[in-house]
Amino acid sequence: MEKTVCELFAGVGGFRCGLNHIDKSEKYSPDNIEKEEWETVWYNQWEPAEKTTQYAHDCYKYHFGTCLDINGKDTTNVNIEDVDKTTIPDFNLLVGGFPCQDYSVASTLATSKGLEGEKGILWWSIREVLEEKEPPFVLLENVDRLIKSPASQRGRDFGIILACFRDEGYSVEWRVINAAEYGYQQRRRRIFIFAYKNDTNYYKKISQDIEFDNKDDELHRKSMAKLISEKGFFAKAFPINTIDSDKLKIKELPKGIGELSDSFEFLFENAGIMRDGVVYSIKTTSKFNGKQITLGDVMDKDNVDESYFISDKMLYYTNPEVTHSDESLGKLPKEKRQTWQYLKGAKKLPRKAKNGHEYIFSEGAIPMIDAYDKPARTMLTSEGSFSRTTHIVKDKQTGKIRLLTAEETERIQGFPTGHTRNCDVKGEVVEMPIKKRRFMMGNALVVNIIEQMEPILNQIITIE
Repeated sequence: MEKTVCELFAGVGGFRCGLNHIDKSEKYSPDNIEKEEWETVWYNQWEPAEKTTQYAHDCYKYHFGTCLDINGKDTTNVNIEDVDKTTIPDFNLLVGGFPCQDYSVASTLATSKGLEGEKGILWWSIREVLEEKEPPFVLLENVDRLIKSPASQRGRDFGIILACFRDEGYSVEWRVINAAEYGYQQRRRRIFIFAYKNDTNYYKKISQDIEFDNKDDELHRKSMAKLISEKGFFAKAFPINTIDSDKLKIKELPKGIGELSDSFEFLFENAGIMRDGVVYSIKTTSKFNGKQITLGDVMDKDNVDESYFISDKMLYYTNPEVTHSDESLGKLPKEKRQTWQYLKGAKKLPRKAKNGHEYIFSEGAIPMIDAYDKPARTMLTSEGSFSRTTHIVKDKQTGKIRLLTAEETERIQGFPTGHTRNCDVKGEVVEMPIKKRRFMMGNALVVNIIEQMEPILNQIITIE
């Protein structure tokens, strides 16, 4: 089977970089795409919040060029909801880091299944691609809270996604993976979903390996635990410690997605599978004994531009040893609150609820300076802004306190250094603003995770 890929919600190309092990610091351009073992036949990236620019798409295009649909049109920067899915070229692997939204459905006659997603919900565009193109394999990424949402009906959203795969003839494996637990440079926890058609050789091989058709309840439970812990896709790519099959949660999905949307609840664990509409889920722990990459390993060692450094006035409002503030009896002056010491420190603040009830809000302190000898904390799209979650580091050259450089954020996500520097805007090379470069990295996945999955995907494709 050919290694052909469609990348949805492509961002700046994290899946593409990972599948093709593009981790070199030199510029990667459309001129050397022939080096890629996984051929991307079409991709799509559209950012609705950007009215006049499309930096993510244009960065992707700068490195990889464009892909035309079967009608010879470039629809790579069109809202995926507006793309005619029948015009996407055929492919064998669908990948994407789709946005986490509300997946509830409304019972109408708008589609062939009598169901319609609420406006703007992008999962339904993925389902349309599954319906129209029927790719044998799918690999998706999302935030780990997906398996617990919404708060009012735990597990409903993920259940809907699994049911959609079931209805299109797929089996599914999932795993919540923290990149740092497998030696990488960021404590970033994300859910990965691997789906495969039930008529593939991979499905048949897996079924034989675990004796899936065994009717004995105890043996069947052990078989499914074996798939999660040893024989499955994620088990081979990311080993886990031994699990107890007696702790396996089992639940059948409702037949109708409308019923599932209205009443389904299930406490999904961080690993599991879905076959023939039945969910098997269990809590797992990572198994890793290798070298740990740290924030210090990916930090710049040479001179850093002065614009990244933080003035003493912005750092501290009082003694650097002070790690908390108490405003329960009076608010601090504005200039003191607009310091990193205040922002990252513990706080006590008077608050008033909507019903008029007054109370004291308390917040704990977090380390002001991020440690060299640990992986980076989870990077968000607000990285670099005056935010409690922004990383602050001690410069290796000068010892002064500063923000992360754009290149450091790229390495924290496992991208090539300088990957987000340039964009192709209508044939003209344009530099991406620093703020946007950090945003792109806060929105991306850890490329190393996909790199580690790729050899297993390669084996799976080979047997087809």
